[in-house]
Amino acid sequence: MSSATLPSSTGETESPRPADPPLSRESHSSTPIVEELGSGLFFVCQSQAMREIRSMVDLVAQTNLPVLILGETGTGKEVIVRLIHCLSLRRNRPLFKVNCAALPAELLESELFGYEAGAFTGANKPNSGKFDACHRGTILLDEIAEMPIEPQAKLLQVLQDGEFCRLGSAKPIRVDVRVLAATNVDIGRAIKANKFREDLYYRLNAFSIQVPPLRDRREDIPILIYHFMKDQSTRLGCEPLPISAELLKACLRYPWPGNVRELENFIKRYLIVRNEQKAIAQLRPETYGGAFSPGNSCGNTISMKATDLKSMVRGLKQQAERQAIIGALELVHGNRKDAARILSISSRALLYKMRQYNIAWNAADDRHDLPA
Repeated sequence: MSSATLPSSTGETESPRPADPPLSRESHSSTPIVEELGSGLFFVCQSQAMREIRSMVDLVAQTNLPVLILGETGTGKEVIVRLIHCLSLRRNRPLFKVNCAALPAELLESELFGYEAGAFTGANKPNSGKFDACHRGTILLDEIAEMPIEPQAKLLQVLQDGEFCRLGSAKPIRVDVRVLAATNVDIGRAIKANKFREDLYYRLNAFSIQVPPLRDRREDIPILIYHFMKDQSTRLGCEPLPISAELLKACLRYPWPGNVRELENFIKRYLIVRNEQKAIAQLRPETYGGAFSPGNSCGNTISMKATDLKSMVRGLKQQAERQAIIGALELVHGNRKDAARILSISSRALLYKMRQYNIAWNAADDRHDLPA
């Protein structure tokens, strides 16, 4: 599945789609499914596991039930969200995304539910929130398990009664919004730690979809490779490259801890560097798939000091993410806007990641530590 992103909580909205008929698909089990969903997103699969998810989406899309979408980072949860929205009766209405982990409690509450003038310092005029603006549409609450505890009561009220109050107001506002939620976190642990309301979980979990990691559906790897090669060569304005048997075999062996998103970024880098042996070197068992730029064909050796599998994978992902950012910046001589485009993230997100990993470029293209 393509990993391009939905509109974020910065205020962008999804442009209403034209009145499309329901998406059609080939039912023959040997035929890959490739569906364009708009805004650069595609649902792409070959495996039986993803075909079953496609069938589940067919069933739930026509309802107004909340849907909880679970899966590791990069598996394509946002693609499932878009698919549900495109197949629903709300497909001509807005689709908003709010990252519940990106904002502190008060800011997240005002982002979701709005506020009245004087509700807090700096609130000089009333402002509608995402739920108000998304009336009769769909909202994705991404990273829902990391939502601060304070706004959870209001969210529960919206799910139960279809109404809420803006910050600084006691007047209820009624809305009709389809709620989709996604997370890569074990909500059960969050509930046990008193970080997530159990009653909210049961409201959100009216219907759940578990998206399997790419390593558990390797049949999807070839069709995803060919899809990304075609799509990204067009986006980057370059000729597509052939996929040799050796490269395909290396891709099928590799565990893809970053899932579909990592595979898409791998194809982007391969298209830029245009060196198959350097690409294959990033997929060897003793290396991890960081950015392969000129002079860096061997990648980084996996550190085995992690105390458990989760911490090891987390460390590897961070290491690869840092190397991907450095590689992108090197390719564009430190131009953050161009680097963000290569990485398919916003310039703001890139700056945040650069600070997180202490990466900086000065005018002379020299890296140095960022100030704390």
